[in-house]
Amino acid sequence: MKILVLNSGSSSVKYKLFDTDGEKVLAEGGVEKIGLDDGFIKYRKADGSKAMIKLGNVDHQGAIKAVLNLLTDPMEGCIKNYDEIGAVGHRVVHGAEKFTKSVIINDEVKQMIRECYGIAPLHNPANMTGIEAIDNLMPGVPQVGVFDTAFHQTMPAKAFLYPLPYKYYTEDGVRRYGFHGTSHRYVAGRVCEILGVDPEKTRVITCHIGNGGSITAVNCGKSIDTSMGLTPVEGLMMGTRVGDVDPGALTYLMTKHNLSAAEIQKIINKESGVAGISELSSDMREIEAAVKAGHERATLALDMYKLRIIKYIGAYAAEMGGVDVIVWTGGVGENQADVREDVCAPLAFMGVEIDKELNAKTRGEEIIISTPQSKVKVVIVPTDEELMIARDTFALVSAL
Repeated sequence: MKILVLNSGSSSVKYKLFDTDGEKVLAEGGVEKIGLDDGFIKYRKADGSKAMIKLGNVDHQGAIKAVLNLLTDPMEGCIKNYDEIGAVGHRVVHGAEKFTKSVIINDEVKQMIRECYGIAPLHNPANMTGIEAIDNLMPGVPQVGVFDTAFHQTMPAKAFLYPLPYKYYTEDGVRRYGFHGTSHRYVAGRVCEILGVDPEKTRVITCHIGNGGSITAVNCGKSIDTSMGLTPVEGLMMGTRVGDVDPGALTYLMTKHNLSAAEIQKIINKESGVAGISELSSDMREIEAAVKAGHERATLALDMYKLRIIKYIGAYAAEMGGVDVIVWTGGVGENQADVREDVCAPLAFMGVEIDKELNAKTRGEEIIISTPQSKVKVVIVPTDEELMIARDTFALVSAL
């Protein structure tokens, strides 16, 4: 079966077309700058080279139609018509407590996704545009929703509740939900395959570290705690997101500077983190280059960034009574050797020991970077959220 995977954002649509026979990627790319006059689609050609086509001002339906037209193009495409696509899988960011696993999308599911708009205003409406576009362009094709929050629904109440008045949980759904769940689920399972260990007997800490980042404690194959919360702002220091901060500091700033809720949201989402401290960039490659050039504030930002990763790994190791495997994934986790080395160094007391030479020359590949004598296996596993979405979609549609 050929399955189209879509990740619809507020101004972009990423796609991959899979053939589930051998889990082959037939095509991939994305539309960017949706709603602007300079919108375009970029894609990988059959020979591996990259190409771009200008689209102009299109909405999400126009963007997805451009994707489908490209897939069926006689010269650039890989299928003859839309009918070859057996199902479409969608990334949906927030499922609250409504979804504990991936589901076939129907009217009831759509309504529940809409009910999550209030706690995911930047993501769920955009995800829904992709679903509605497929409804219009490919009526009748089965669609599946795969939720970032679903994997974390196994967290116990002691981990997901905030110590606020309980009524805010029961009446407003305020709790820790966690994100990047599809990525954490993939790498936690994949690392056990690589190591040949039983997931149900293994304590894994998965570090999805990129411009956005989160860490999850996976005990016996289940998420028992994770660093992101009600929203993707909580937890680690990120590219532009603040991560953990004293809520009193926010109310203090709001009062002192007469800031609105929208203004403080912009600060904690768009102006904080690595970019806010360094006042230079949110791109870790630029930060590392600046550190090597002696940039003081970039050095401080990077030190803060790494310290928070160390603290979460240490906390989750304690929570699980130890750790057997630490997994690195995400743009930074897979490619920034210095971050991996500097985070792992103070974890030596837990028996973590990495091969520094191997780590230094490794980028974006599945590999064990811990030494043979290390008590904790440290492994890089490039994430593949789209493959997980395709697998879930195939499993659900095949059962219809």
